[in-house]
Amino acid sequence: MLEHGRWFGFGLLPALVTLVLYVAALTTLGFWSDDLAEWATPFADDWGSPWQGVLRTVFAVLLWLAVAALAVITFAAVTLLVGEPFYEKLSEQVEADAGGLPTGGPDHPLWRELWISLCDSLYVLGRTLLWTVPLFFLGFVPFIGQSVIPVIAICVTGFFLTLELASVAMQRRGIDVRQRLRMLRQRKALALGFGAPLALLFLVPFVAVLLMPGAVAGAALLVRDLTGEGRREDGQQPGQPGQPVQPGQPGRPGQPGQPGPLGAPQGMRGTTYPAAPHGQAPQPPQQFPAGPPGPSPQSHPYH
Repeated sequence: MLEHGRWFGFGLLPALVTLVLYVAALTTLGFWSDDLAEWATPFADDWGSPWQGVLRTVFAVLLWLAVAALAVITFAAVTLLVGEPFYEKLSEQVEADAGGLPTGGPDHPLWRELWISLCDSLYVLGRTLLWTVPLFFLGFVPFIGQSVIPVIAICVTGFFLTLELASVAMQRRGIDVRQRLRMLRQRKALALGFGAPLALLFLVPFVAVLLMPGAVAGAALLVRDLTGEGRREDGQQPGQPGQPVQPGQPGRPGQPGQPGPLGAPQGMRGTTYPAAPHGQAPQPPQQFPAGPPGPSPQSHPYH
């Protein structure tokens, strides 16, 4: 991230503009939440104290939290739309440093990319509402609504936040939003591990601004992992069996100055042993010139 400080600075501007708009909207909602709760619960007009106040206070708090959860999702979407050129360039630079940009992706003009991003964001928002609305009403269930439901809400928010942030790198590869959703469902632990902490941090206004460029960069690396571009072509990590021994790798046969295979003659210590392919026996060590043949066991006088 520090290697691309210029794009990091540019990425703060769209996030800051979006933050000002969202803070104003949430502050307005906070002032009007009591009136909204009274309007939404007319059946409690005849309730006595303290139940009327408790119900409407819980309603106002849950309404604000539900809107705040949607704000976290839409914050990323709106910020990505506002700062499309900056975040696209930042994501490209991160991928170039991580191993190269993908080839064969679609080449759309800017207005087309913005339109696709808007449609994808509306799709993600609709999927988010399918979870947020039931969770909002489940929040009224005693005990569960104040303990389990908030945790589920953060996980749901984090999952769809990951989906939104990954859209920059996914769109570069021509992967549509439904396929993105399927890919993340197959790697739920990765999606939640990336998005849930961000969802919590995004609830803090100024932290969201500072984290937005880094979140886009991290999502680009996450997409490379999802598509397999961040792994070796043979599917193995360094140090696994079946890989050729690299020169200078300590503790492996074939490195000068290291002991040879088990059972090698003492005089052969320090000899270079060529690495054998996986599944084959090691090649025999280099032999010294043979001396004069000695007597065979059959020719010994005591045999």
